[in-house]
Amino acid sequence: MNINEFLVPPAESARRKGPHDRIVMSSRVRLARNIRNASFPGWAKKPERVRILELIKPAVESLAEMRGAFSESMDNLIPLDKQILVERHLISREHAAKGAGSGLVLNREESLCVMINEEDHLRMQALRPGLQLRQAWAAVDQVDSALERKLDYAFSSDLGYLTACPTNLGTGIRVSAMLHLPGLVLAEQINPIITSVNKLGLAVRGLYGEGTEALGNVFQVSNQMTLGETETAIVERLEKVLAQIIEHEENARGVLLEKKPKMVYNNIGRAYGTLANAHSISSKETMNHLSSMRLGMDLDLFPGSDRALTDELFIRTQPAHLQKQYSEKLSAEERDVLRADMLRENLRGVSRPISPLGGGGTHDKPAK
Repeated sequence: MNINEFLVPPAESARRKGPHDRIVMSSRVRLARNIRNASFPGWAKKPERVRILELIKPAVESLAEMRGAFSESMDNLIPLDKQILVERHLISREHAAKGAGSGLVLNREESLCVMINEEDHLRMQALRPGLQLRQAWAAVDQVDSALERKLDYAFSSDLGYLTACPTNLGTGIRVSAMLHLPGLVLAEQINPIITSVNKLGLAVRGLYGEGTEALGNVFQVSNQMTLGETETAIVERLEKVLAQIIEHEENARGVLLEKKPKMVYNNIGRAYGTLANAHSISSKETMNHLSSMRLGMDLDLFPGSDRALTDELFIRTQPAHLQKQYSEKLSAEERDVLRADMLRENLRGVSRPISPLGGGGTHDKPAK
């Protein structure tokens, strides 16, 4: 099966709704598991990795939750398709680099994904739109329980589930949320927030996880340690921290509108102007301007337009998605031109932002 025929179109993916999705773009709960008496993937020779893949993949495919799933070995996916999965946040960048002996099983709804022989033998994750950590945890816990009846997990009565990385030892759980925080960035409050979150034992990373930049003002917040705390306690602790971050972001937006409205409207107006009129634009610049437009959508500055449009363009303008759409090998410069063409076309029906301070209105013509 072709992965691109299987994946939900970006427009449909962008319309998924969830609690607090103005700020929390998605929730994810991931579990790391390994097979007893087998070398971790990073230490295993190719024959052993292949053996483990052949053991795990049928077990995952047999789950009721995976009926009609996409299931494939990583060496059968071309690099471009792997990168598309990374851009959709369905697999890690590390898994995209894997070949023979590694695999992927993804359900129809793209709400459950299992990476086989990434850093651990099994990395299963549940994804939900908005703030739905408990729902994601319940879903992945059910999958884990079903697989534990089929596979012999590496487990210690003293240490819990054994994992390749010591920070995953114990429960093997990684709970995370992807947050859109333009208010805190504009108000220059994001660094104190990150510092406070780090002091609570949580990690704040960029758009694609560890070691990546917070493109588009998107940050991932997750737990760092998994030993000595129950899964439910970890989920609840992260929920409480996220509730505080959501409140800080809402407050930052309110204060900015009250004290620095011109700065906010200028930022949004310039972003719209660039996106709607540029003839060459990089992926990084696009993401940052789309973040400002998304904020403008949340502030009702684009009457008649839906935030789903900016979320769709977040996906479609990324390099691999753009490359796939044009079905040919493109240079970075060619991608920048085609990305600008796509943006101008998709924003043709979006009128310039309406500022309560004046200078815009529904009579304004859409950008050409």
